[in-house]
Amino acid sequence: MSVGVGEPIELSQSFEGFFSGEYRSLLGLATALCGNRVLGEDVVQEAMFCASRQWSKLSTYDDRARWASGAVVRRYSNLRRGRSRESRALHRLAGRRDTRVPPLARLETDSFWDAVRNLPRRQRECIALHYLDDLDVSEIAATLEIAEATVRVHLHTARKALATVVGEDEESDA
Repeated sequence: MSVGVGEPIELSQSFEGFFSGEYRSLLGLATALCGNRVLGEDVVQEAMFCASRQWSKLSTYDDRARWASGAVVRRYSNLRRGRSRESRALHRLAGRRDTRVPPLARLETDSFWDAVRNLPRRQRECIALHYLDDLDVSEIAATLEIAEATVRVHLHTARKALATVVGEDEESDA
């Protein structure tokens, strides 16, 4: 087999290795954000589809896992925004002005992650990336493309809110 013929096969195998190596971690992140494993699988599949289409560029990245985590967070945010727009449109059609977003269907019942899903978007993303992907502040900042100080504020505020919700002493998570 010539080198020219073998390149697409090697490229495909490299992506397959990336996919199989990152899928479980990304699914955990997406499921925690969505509160639903099925929606989490959809979010991860969309992120991986995007990765496969950009693999020639993505394969040159030093930290493809960070890119994938960011892609999952962005896809989840898009899902939430879409649901929010859909909900507002349905309420307008029904003659109502209520802009609350109905909660995503939940298969998981873990009270901590329920509380996390009720946090504002950036706090929720920072908490999920920190506790599920074990990213430090600088890695979260790079993934979400925000300042490190902003990540620290989001983590602090989220921890404080979660401490009151789950009944823990907020000083114990310092």
